[in-house]
Order: sequence, then structure tokens, then C-alpha cells
Amino acid sequence: MIYSTGQDWLGSPRKRVLLFGMSGLGKTYLSNMLRASGDWFHYSIDYRIGTRYMGELIADNFKREAMKVPFLRELLLSDSVYIGSNITFDNLSPLSTYLGKPGSETRGGLRFDEYAKRQREHEKAEIASLLDTPHFITRSEEIYRLPHFVCDSGGSICEVVDPDNPADPVLSTLEKHLLMVWIKGSDAHTEELVRRFDRAPKPMYYQPEFLDKSWLAYRMEKGLREDQVDPDDFIRWTYARALAHRQPRYEAMARGGVTITAEEVAGVRSPADLDRLIAAAIDRKTDSTKETKEA
Repeated sequence: MIYSTGQDWLGSPRKRVLLFGMSGLGKTYLSNMLRASGDWFHYSIDYRIGTRYMGELIADNFKREAMKVPFLRELLLSDSVYIGSNITFDNLSPLSTYLGKPGSETRGGLRFDEYAKRQREHEKAEIASLLDTPHFITRSEEIYRLPHFVCDSGGSICEVVDPDNPADPVLSTLEKHLLMVWIKGSDAHTEELVRRFDRAPKPMYYQPEFLDKSWLAYRMEKGLREDQVDPDDFIRWTYARALAHRQPRYEAMARGGVTITAEEVAGVRSPADLDRLIAAAIDRKTDSTKETKEA
């Protein structure tokens, strides 16, 4: 870890942290709070993916749909209108809409081969965005003169790194420059996230091996051809399994950093609160490591 003790963290003139964990547990809440303080640069991985690496793909998808409407087609062909994506830190709908859902095209789904292609595009974009982090750390200091840096990672970070490989190029780069902080949810949080997702299922990125197995298992269980799959039903069926699949990967990632809980995050009201929480987590990790060595 780049901070040996809680006091090192509290006294550092340049705090650098990456928040990771399941979506909906407070990563963006904390990042927005830090940015609003005026001392922190907020680097959003999902925003970077949607603007730098997949912005053109997203816009082209909008245009493809618009070209199906004669009125809009004529305007586009004459350059009379402009179609673009309006992604913000708090609204990533254009990105998730592009990823889509596999299943029956008459129900708004994508052919599985097209869906898998978009998933691969997202994987490459997420890896590139994560590897851009050191560049943005430098940029935040040289251009914006902001001393502290928070990387707000996407929930799928654990899908694009190998947490059991110390030489993983993405994870080793991140650990070299930032303190990795896992926001750990409880079983109750998981159940609530599943209920929330059931009410409004949204596209997600999945690791290829996990996705292929889920697609096959779902269709075998339901007895459906690919073109008979209800897209929303499939991603609902897959979501809880994805959370269970990700949990041990997050835990493995946390070996090189520290862990705070979603309950603790709920009590954070200021950057000072978060500072103290992270300092305590570092000291817990240091004490635990020391006890293990002594044993």
C-alpha cells in the first residue's frame, strides 16, 4: 500500500484513492462529495469510457436508430441536425443503452453475437480508462492544482483484472499510484440491490466466460432458443449470480488495499469523516498483517 499507517494517510499532502465495489454502495456519492470540497479531482472510469473510448460508438448507435425515421434521416443526411451523447458523472444511460440486453429483437433485445461484441468493446475501453489513471493524476496536479485524487471505478472493475495475479498490468499499475478501497456490502445490501434491479433492470458488463455460461444455463433452464429470450428476464436472472460471482473477486482485490463497509460509508458526511474512516481501515490492515506475521 502507498500509505503505511493511518497517520501517513491523514498527513499526506497528496491523497490518492480508488474506490471499488458493487454499484449502488456509495462510490459516486463519496466521489461527488470530495469533488465538491474543492480539493479533490474526481476521475470517473465510466465517464471516461463513455466519452473517450465509446463515445463515437454510442453516437453512431443513436444515428442508426434515427436513420430508420424518414424525417430524421433527411435531416441527418443534410447535416441539419446533430446527434450526440450527453453523458454526465451522474447519468451514464447512453453507455448502458449502447451495451443493451441479449434476446428477442422484437422485445428490444440484441442478437447475442452483437451483444457479445459490445461487451468486448466495453472491456477494452474499461482497461484503457483504468490505465489512464496515472495520466489523470498528473493532469489534476499540473493543470488544476488539486492536491488530492479520487478514482471512481465502475462495478465491473473486478471483471477486467486478475485479482489473483500480482503481475496483472492493470491492478499493479493502480496499486502503485493509489490506495485501493473496497466498499463492502452486506447480504442485506445485496438483497436490496437485487430488488432494485428487478424493478428497473439495466444493461451491465460481464466477464466473457461468466456471460457465456449464464447465457447457456438460462436457455437450458427455460428451454428457449436465442430468439425467444426475454431480454429483461435474462438480465434479472443473471444479476444476482453476477453479484455472487464478483464478491470473491472484490475481496481478492482488497488484499492490496483496505476495506470499509457500506454501513460506515452511510455515516460519512464530510471529507474529514472519510479521512478518518480510511485511516482506521489502514491501521486495521496494518495491525492484522503484523499479527499474522507474528503468529
